[in-house]
Formats: sequence, C-alpha cells, structure tokens
Amino acid sequence: MGLGGVGWRRVGSKVQRWGWENCLRGFSAAAAPIPSHSVGFIGLGNMGSHMARNLINAGYRVSVHDVNENAMKKFSDDGIPTKRSPLEVSESSDVVITMLPSSAHVLDVYSGGNGLLGNGGRLGPWLYIDSSTVDPQTSRKISMDISKCRLKEKKGYAEKPMMLDAPVSGGVPAAEAGTLTFMVGGLEEAYVAAKPLLLAMGKKLIYCGGAGNGSAAKICNNMAMAISMLGVSEAFALGQNLGIKASTLTDIFNCSSARCWSSDTYNPVPGVLEGVPSSRNYDGGFTSKLMAKDLDLAMASASGVGYKCPMGSEALDIYRKLCEEGCHAKDFSCAFRHYYTGKDEK
Repeated sequence: MGLGGVGWRRVGSKVQRWGWENCLRGFSAAAAPIPSHSVGFIGLGNMGSHMARNLINAGYRVSVHDVNENAMKKFSDDGIPTKRSPLEVSESSDVVITMLPSSAHVLDVYSGGNGLLGNGGRLGPWLYIDSSTVDPQTSRKISMDISKCRLKEKKGYAEKPMMLDAPVSGGVPAAEAGTLTFMVGGLEEAYVAAKPLLLAMGKKLIYCGGAGNGSAAKICNNMAMAISMLGVSEAFALGQNLGIKASTLTDIFNCSSARCWSSDTYNPVPGVLEGVPSSRNYDGGFTSKLMAKDLDLAMASASGVGYKCPMGSEALDIYRKLCEEGCHAKDFSCAFRHYYTGKDEK
C-alpha cells in the first residue's frame, strides 16, 4: 500500500514501512496499546459514559472531560481523574477518544479554544479516535490537521500523531454491554494498533478504508435504517387499515422476503415485541432528533458529491416533521404511531 511516497510491506505478523523517515514506524502486536496506556475520553453522554467505563474495567488508565459537570462528577466520585478542558486531556494522555453530539462539537473540541490541537502543532497523544457521528468531510479535515502536527515525544509505536474516525452501531445497550460495532476509517496500520482498545468497548470492528470512510459508512447505515423503519411502519399501518393484525404481518415478514431488523428486532408496533422502545411509549432508544441529524448529514454529504437520494430526502422530511410536532425525544420508531397513525396491538 502506498501513501504519498510511503510504502508498506507485511513481514510475518508485522507491518513494516519503507520510504520517508518522518512517517510511521512499523507496527506489531507488541506495539499495540495495552492497559498501561493513558486514555483520555471526552463526551460522557448516554454512549460515551458507558464506553469510558468499559475502558476503565479493561484496565486502562482513563481521564475524562465533559461540559456537563454532573456527568464528570459521576466519574470523580469513583476516583477517576477529570479534566477541565480538552487540552488538559490531551496533555495527560497517550490516546484520546471523543464521543460528541455533532460535527460542530467535534470541530470545537479539536480545534477550538483549549482544544485538543491547541499546543501549537506539538501533540502528546499519538492517536486520536473520534466515535461521533459526523459528516466525512469533518473527519477528513481533522485527520488532515492532525497529520500536519508533530509528537512532543516520539513513541515506540509511532513517529507522528494519527487519527481514526470510528463511529459505532448498537446504541446505548451495546455501549453498556461492550458489544458495539465500530466502523473505522484512517490508516490501516493505526487501525491494527488500535484494535485492543476498540475491543474493550465493542465486539466487532470493520475497517472501511481511508480517513472519513468510517463516518461515511455510519451515515449510509443510518440512512438505510431510517428508510427501513419507515417502510416497515407504513406496511404495518396499511395492514391494520386492511384488517390484518400487526402481529400476523410480523410473523409473515420475519419468515419471508420482507424480513429486516426493523421488524424482527426493533418492531415499531406497541404490543408486538417486548423490550423495545415501542413497548414503553417510545421512550429510550435512538431519538427522532438524532435520526433527523444523521439524515441531514447524509443528505448534505450526498449534495456535496452531486448525488440524489430521493428516499433519504423523504425520510429526512418525515423526521423533521416528527421533531416539529414534539416527538424529538421519542425513539425514531415512533413514526409508526405519530406519522402513520398506526394503532397499538390489542
């Protein structure tokens, strides 16, 4: 694999470099992060708090930061170091992980005042991992900014700081259980070295290619998820109007060509499946506001490359309308009841 004059070759279990001396050193299993490394974690929301806890449970030395003082107090009460700014996190960490709500938050944490990159281009951490759901352009911009920086001290496993965009799938339950799926973009050598760290928080890692490709995979996945949920909800609502119970249609869908996650795992009809948001008045889960945000990212990215996504665009309009009508905090499967006026299963 070549990269701007840099070549890589695999010798046994090692990836070795040849080419420019100011690029990455070879990685091996011994070079991968181990629990003695210091990890900074920024963003202690519903997802990030569980991810940080799993790193702590795996033996990593973790320090944390969040703009919400109450979120940090839950960690400081347990003896976990808290930092006053992203820059402070950077100064005490070998690796930094960010899990933030939006592209604007990510840009501010990395490049804003007291941001992670606020040391004049000389950085302490050798690796930055952003697990936020953002547009690919934001991921690529930050990756490029980091690639222009230098390490304050060369590490035994890297000569320059690197970044991976590694958004996740699985939601809060998977974050808590440590079973997230990571979609990872960036240098493959950095991905290989980061595997032990990521597997402390998840069970499946998928390498997607270069910088920004993890973010691209995530917004494509969420666009498909939204369209699928709306399609299933529409079909269930139509079936009810035609006199067919949703539970009957679910049995048919789940053993036929209509089978999908939105039907067999996350069914949107109240009374059909236990333990999902539709069984608890659409509370918890993945909010309609977040789905609208992700669809907006997908549509903006599509527009940036001149590609039309008519179904994605329609899905965005529907979720925007749901948010405007007061369903922003409800799980995105609430479209069945609040957009299609579907009925609970009796």
